[in-house]
This record gives sequence, structure tokens and C-alpha cells, in this order.
Amino acid sequence: MGFLSVLSFAHKVTAERLASGGLAIDATVGTGADTLFLARCAGPRGAVYGFDIQPAALALAEERLRLAREEAPAALAPVTLLARSHAAMEEAVPPQWHGAVSAVMFNLGYLPSGDADKTIITETGSTLAALDAALTLLRPGGIITAVLYPGHDGGDREAAAVEAWAAGLPQRLAQSIIYRQLQRASAPYVVAVEKKKGAESQNGSKQA
Repeated sequence: MGFLSVLSFAHKVTAERLASGGLAIDATVGTGADTLFLARCAGPRGAVYGFDIQPAALALAEERLRLAREEAPAALAPVTLLARSHAAMEEAVPPQWHGAVSAVMFNLGYLPSGDADKTIITETGSTLAALDAALTLLRPGGIITAVLYPGHDGGDREAAAVEAWAAGLPQRLAQSIIYRQLQRASAPYVVAVEKKKGAESQNGSKQA
């Protein structure tokens, strides 16, 4: 029995923290695989927001969600897909989501669709801004997962920046881990961050 893939690991640790009725964000919608996963975990009493700057990605996700709803109409959370950068998530979600989100998933890099423009990739600056926003939106005990791809051009710099961001978080605020294959430096890997219960939010107020 082998280790979990990076995507399976990200799903596993997310599912452990996102219960039915919870709130979740897909920061990088892509083809909608994580969006659908979050919608299933949150269930019809929950809610999901998804962000992507590429119309093609949102169209792929819409179709994936449509087919899933045809199979099980009452199984999924309502999903709001926005053609906006993930860096805008804090201002884009409803005010009541602040400090109440159970999970935020990032799957960085480019759109993994056959005819997609692979030169359009997530950018380090907006990704770091989005991670800061995600941490603010999380409830205590909530989780951020980021699947990183150091093997493509620009991906190595983004991965290093995300890893440094997670490593530099104050321990009173969050704990971070890496799930990685050590023998292949270019292999995708996961950074996961769990917001601590009782941690101070980034604006200095304490959350219970």
C-alpha cells in the first residue's frame, strides 16, 4: 500500500475539518475538482466560494458541478464561482464568513486542461496575498491546503515563497506541515496550515 497522492492528502486533511454545513473556499478553481470535493463535504446546508481568473476554468467547473447535481441533486452545497483573483477573497465573500471558514484549498500552477494556455500561471504576489486573506477568514481549527508544483517554470519560486510564508507564521496563530516526496525535488507537494484555537486573528483580535 503506497502513500497518498498529494491531492488525496490535501482532500483527507480537509475532509477531517470541513463538516456538513461548513463554509469553504476553492482559491484556484481550475477544472473544478476541488470545488466539487468541497461542495460534497459541506453538503446542502453549507456553502462554497470559488475563484479563478480564467473563464475557461469556470466553465469547466460549472459543467462538473452540473453533472454532479444531476446524479445527486441534494448532495452538494450551493457554490458561487467568481471570475476574480484569489487575492480578492476577503472582500468578495460575505461578512459573516470572516472567521468562520473551515477550509481553503489552493491548487497552484496552470489550468490542467488539454487546450489551456499553460503560460497563464498563479503568481507569487497574489498567492501570498490570498494566503494572508485565507488565514484571516479561517475559523479556529480551520485549514488551508496548498498543492505546489516546483517542476514548471515559475512554480519553484512560488512553492518556495509559500513554504517560507507557512514556516514564518507565529506558532500562537497556526501550525504548518509539509507532505512531500523527498527523492524528487520537482515532484508536487502539499503545505497545510491549521489555524490554532484561541489564536489571535491577524488584526490583533482574539478568536475563541
